[in-house]
Amino acid sequence: MSDPVVAATLRLGLCLLLGSAALHKLRDPARFRATLGDYRLLPAAWVAGLAGFVGILELGLAAGLLVPSVAPGAALGCAALLAVYSAAIAVNLARGRRHIDCGCTGPAQAQTLSGWLLVRNAVLLAAAAAAALPFAPRPWLWLDTLSLGATLLGSSLLWLASTRLMTEWPELRRLRRLS
Repeated sequence: MSDPVVAATLRLGLCLLLGSAALHKLRDPARFRATLGDYRLLPAAWVAGLAGFVGILELGLAAGLLVPSVAPGAALGCAALLAVYSAAIAVNLARGRRHIDCGCTGPAQAQTLSGWLLVRNAVLLAAAAAAALPFAPRPWLWLDTLSLGATLLGSSLLWLASTRLMTEWPELRRLRRLS
């Protein structure tokens, strides 16, 4: 059993992550279809249908994380989806196909495949599994709301910084070699 603040933080954090991921997929479906096709894991005829489904699935899981009665199931669905994403990344890394955009952050911040994505996804998968755990009921206090907000803000900033660093890492390595 976890504390309700921990459960709320994990669920809301995952909701924000899935919601933003879904929105970029649904806003530019052609680009996401191309990204999904670049993975070369599915027959070409399946890519268009699955690309549309993935964005809707992410949006549905994000919404499910906000509904207390279905949040544990949505969290497990999120964990399963992250496991599938990680497997797709791992297969392409094993094939030596690092040049592919992961499709995680949308067209504004293309991010190529790397081992760091697997580490990040493992952390997110653990968070999703923890979000599925029951929590001990107790009264919600004003300090809980403050803790929730501060943790979400801090983790969002950490997420953005780490995503930016992973995106810029190849260029930083190249510059370091030049100096």
